Amino acid sequence: MAESKCAFCAIIQGHAEAVMILENERFLAFLDHRPLFRGHVLLVPKEHLRLLSDLPAAHAAEFLTTAQRLERAVEDGLGVSGSMILVNNVISQSVPHLHLHVIPRERKDGLRFWLGPRHPYDSPGQAGEYAARILAAL
Repeated sequence: MAESKCAFCAIIQGHAEAVMILENERFLAFLDHRPLFRGHVLLVPKEHLRLLSDLPAAHAAEFLTTAQRLERAVEDGLGVSGSMILVNNVISQSVPHLHLHVIPRERKDGLRFWLGPRHPYDSPGQAGEYAARILAAL
């Protein structure tokens, strides 16, 4: 998707509306317009990047510390028990622009996001094979 057609770039450039939470030189945070729960916040870089791995290393610490601030603000400001922090890369990424979700959570809130299906390893050897492939790519 070209930057000119990116929904988040439109928000960043002021061509589309969003309920703003935070803005600094590099990042913008706003309420998700289709929240899983009320108070669901998205943090995006102002530069059009698609993947977390596209974020320049020089900006990674600020991205994470901004996410930490948002996590605390969502939990404390909304009085919720916790939150889920999530970044999708390509799969399940409805807007192909890097974005981090801060989703307010409560116990037994009905979200069954991580419960299945799970795909365990057939053997410890198979787990080792997967680890070796990942390590080789590092």
